[in-house]
Amino acid sequence: MDFKAQMSVMVQLSLVDNKLSNIEKRYIYALGKANAVPEREIDQVFEDHLSSKKMAMPDLGQLSEDEKFEYLYNIVQLMKVDKKVYLSEIRFCQKLAKKLGYKASVVSELSGGIFSDPSVTSDRDYLKTLIQKHKA
Repeated sequence: MDFKAQMSVMVQLSLVDNKLSNIEKRYIYALGKANAVPEREIDQVFEDHLSSKKMAMPDLGQLSEDEKFEYLYNIVQLMKVDKKVYLSEIRFCQKLAKKLGYKASVVSELSGGIFSDPSVTSDRDYLKTLIQKHKA
């Protein structure tokens, strides 16, 4: 999976409500670090998105099922990490879920099983089985 493309989507989500919180930004940088994306590259993604309102979603058709799950998991957790969920964020996540081959309802299903605090881990195997009923 091209994690840089996922970082771009996560930056888009963090900016969709026009309120970039520090915790959202820290979460994105932490994920980038965990996936060997240098900070300067994440800085550039933020700059690119801040200078242009409309950025295209990457092609998501070649992802494995596990990669699709990680994509969904990360965006839902990012949506919740600042403990404020906006309708614009939900719609963005639903749009992405559809591009990944799921129904929009998968976002609320996952949201119920993902904690806003990234240090609290969820039962990922259970969540993976749960989302299967939301395949489009």
